[in-house]
Amino acid sequence: MGFQIEDIIARIEPVDAVTWKIPRHGPMRVDAVFYASPPLLESLRHDQSLLQLANVATLPGIRMFSLAMPDIHWGYGFPIGGVAAFDAADGVVSPGGVGYDINCGVRVLASRLTRPEVVDRIRDLVAAMFRNVPSGVGSRRKDLRLDAKAERQVLEKGAEWAIRHGYGDAEDLDCIEDRGAIPGADAGRVSEKARERGRTQLGTLGSGNHFLEIGYVDQVYDEAAARRLGLFMDQVTVSIHTGSRGLGYQVCDDSIVAMKRAAARYGIELPDPQLCCAPVASPEGREYLAVMAAAANYAFANRQLITHWVRESFQEALRLPPARLGLRLVYDVAHNIAKIERHLVEGREQTVCVHRKGATRSFGPGHPALPEAYRDIGQPVIIPGDMGRCSYILVGAEKSMSATFGSTCHGAGRLLSRHGAMKAAKGRSIDAELRERGIHVMAASRATLVEEIPEAYKDVTEVVQTVHDAGLSRMVARLRPIGVVKG
Repeated sequence: MGFQIEDIIARIEPVDAVTWKIPRHGPMRVDAVFYASPPLLESLRHDQSLLQLANVATLPGIRMFSLAMPDIHWGYGFPIGGVAAFDAADGVVSPGGVGYDINCGVRVLASRLTRPEVVDRIRDLVAAMFRNVPSGVGSRRKDLRLDAKAERQVLEKGAEWAIRHGYGDAEDLDCIEDRGAIPGADAGRVSEKARERGRTQLGTLGSGNHFLEIGYVDQVYDEAAARRLGLFMDQVTVSIHTGSRGLGYQVCDDSIVAMKRAAARYGIELPDPQLCCAPVASPEGREYLAVMAAAANYAFANRQLITHWVRESFQEALRLPPARLGLRLVYDVAHNIAKIERHLVEGREQTVCVHRKGATRSFGPGHPALPEAYRDIGQPVIIPGDMGRCSYILVGAEKSMSATFGSTCHGAGRLLSRHGAMKAAKGRSIDAELRERGIHVMAASRATLVEEIPEAYKDVTEVVQTVHDAGLSRMVARLRPIGVVKG
């Protein structure tokens, strides 16, 4: 039942300038559709992610098409950048369609400060954040260890738990996807090993591509939408990119073991064992959704606590009161998630389980799930780039609702493996190169800087322009980094 990548590449058909189709063939139940500009398409010819995209199209109950965003690259089971919706009654749910870092996501804070007011203090700001937010592999907090009762509340209440305990403002909840808590979470089903890993890591950044980034608005594309989001030229912003840490990893690991058994039990043929899955409505499917939601809520709480310590870091470094700093939450989006949603499927509204793996929700204007303040412009979409170039803020467009189940890209997308990045960076001083660009960076290890060099990623501008041209999201503003904390 397996595909060959050469055959997949040979079958690609253009739909329009940035939309491509792999027609249904063999065991595929639907077409595979992906978005890429010509330069991005060329890079896809050299990895296996399109083969993974075709594999996803073989899964039971998939609706309309298997999708990938322009930041697509190789992942576990599903490609990163993959989106797929499965009928809630006769479709499946797969941990490989969410990933190990459940609800890895990003939020942006907008300040009242401008770049000239902070540029001379950027070293102090970065140092304060580095000191106040533990980062790196296995990082832990010494000042916050959850007992079993508190951890259960975190897993079921998410960001609300953090705010109730003084880490932020009630208004923050209005600007978090699902108000910072996915319903249906069941902490009692999360393994003791996963909960143990989570007890000391809440409020930590982690490693790899996770970061804290101080930037500024250097370009506005849509003045009206920017005003609604509270953004203006030269404004200082802070981006927070992290997820569910070791707890989420363990939840995924546990779930893959259970799902491999479930796939065999339900007689589901898989082109790749990494696509192990179970019917959405089965006991195994419901259990996965319950523990995945718990891990996602942990991630929402994690970003909320980090937000609190980022705000404190600005007060500490700049000696300014909160009212002068601002640091208002613009929005917080999840990247790696599976959600039960209602969508139009071939002209009829249906309940589906939408997997977004390295993809961002991008609901268009008027959707009832959006905060009232943003409902008429569409959902804020935050697309981080690499630490040396830029990031973008967009809003969801109406076309995404019919074309991609309300989804868009989530970042630049990796181009080089970590080994490839290390090879490309050999003999270079990455922090010195970034300083030459006016970016001050601190990292828990030199290895992280090497693995995360800018050229390890696709050009985020090319990726964002593609989803804009495809009508999935509209560009609002661009953010340039001036200070970065890496794990």
